Amino acid sequence: MKRSVLYSLIAVAIVGAGVGGFLVAQSMHGHGTGTHVHDEVNMPGLRGENASAEESAELATLFRNFETITREVENLPNGIRTVTRSSDTAVMDALVSHAVGMIDRVHAKDDPKIIIQSPTLEMFFLHGDEISSTVSVEDVGLVVVQTSDNPDVVEAMQLHAAEVTAMADRGMAAVHQMMMEQGRGH
Repeated sequence: MKRSVLYSLIAVAIVGAGVGGFLVAQSMHGHGTGTHVHDEVNMPGLRGENASAEESAELATLFRNFETITREVENLPNGIRTVTRSSDTAVMDALVSHAVGMIDRVHAKDDPKIIIQSPTLEMFFLHGDEISSTVSVEDVGLVVVQTSDNPDVVEAMQLHAAEVTAMADRGMAAVHQMMMEQGRGH
């Protein structure tokens, strides 16, 4: 079975919302130095209270290879449409698996509680039943359309889409900046 057909079947079977969970990074405080040392080798911030080792490994793959990822976002009146792709097959596989898994989690209101996930995801996990998603793997990439009748959820979807795009553009540097702006220093 062609990989794109298999991914499409998996994506159709798992309907929910949120490409969320893509917001990850963690730092460790330097001991006695008064400075921060970022552990981008082990990436401890990718772990979560309710996240599997496989989910954390997918996130590590995405962050270590962010330079291969490109993304387009269209804000819709009631949601978003995103197209995300990678020039690396292994990264694309991790991207599809991560997106489909997180969409399933949002639908089930099953927050992975990744250590440094964006606060925008809280809205998704609280209102997963108010989000409609379609996911497909196409020649252009991973296409996700998410909509909601709840304007607060729509606002969170649009903000999160922008956050994910920043991460695709700048990797962990974007996450660190967002955390500092949110007062969630490391």
